[in-house]
Amino acid sequence: MPAELHSTSEGQTLVLTLSNPGLRNALDPALYAAGVEALNGCERSADVRCVVITGAGGMFSAGDDLHRLQAHRALGAEVPAQSLDGLNHWIETLRTYPKPVIAAVEGAAAGAAFSLALACDLIVAGRDAVFSTAYSRVGLSPDGGASWSLAQALPRQLAAELLLCGDGIAAERLHALGVVNRLAAPGQALAAALALAHELNARAPNALASAKELLAEAPQQTLAEQLAAERAHFLRNLYHPHAGEGIAAFLEKRAARY
Repeated sequence: MPAELHSTSEGQTLVLTLSNPGLRNALDPALYAAGVEALNGCERSADVRCVVITGAGGMFSAGDDLHRLQAHRALGAEVPAQSLDGLNHWIETLRTYPKPVIAAVEGAAAGAAFSLALACDLIVAGRDAVFSTAYSRVGLSPDGGASWSLAQALPRQLAAELLLCGDGIAAERLHALGVVNRLAAPGQALAAALALAHELNARAPNALASAKELLAEAPQQTLAEQLAAERAHFLRNLYHPHAGEGIAAFLEKRAARY
């Protein structure tokens, strides 16, 4: 059975579920393309305000299918290169997406699946979930932006430990380090992620998009450049109807309606 990306709606939240039952939800190029298509399809939809990515059957994903990678070794480099391009396109789409994206992780998030979770804005994980970058154990190096994301999120020595040793790291430790945002009881990561999405769905979409864009730009900006970018976003949002509603709701002590 090929890998599939199931798409369902929970109110204003789009839930994308990785499904590849025979291979622990292993990823493949068709799934990468489906992920990009799903995100692009709802980018301008007012009906979708958040996206949650999870895995079927209590498992996020085992990452790349090693059987497929072994088969690629008998082919020219163009085939695996195209596969990596597909993964990279999905990661870049997630990183630049204007709406909040939450990873709901149960079981294992290994290899490219860990990269996928790191590309999301927020991570909710079951307390017994385990994340790993086991590339070195099979003679490979990172993909999907794992080296970039880990270098951004963790001290160099810890990022080096994860990439060089390839050992798993528990969700509770990543939570203590600030990489996992929220922990849930085993089996409840999706429910907790949906509750978090529900909170975000009540915020002004344009304000969330600005916050995401500013966060993405900050590492490359000087303070003066970032202050100028914040000024531009602030003024644009101040004169958006949502600011009028949000400020009025706060002053009137009622829930805002965006």
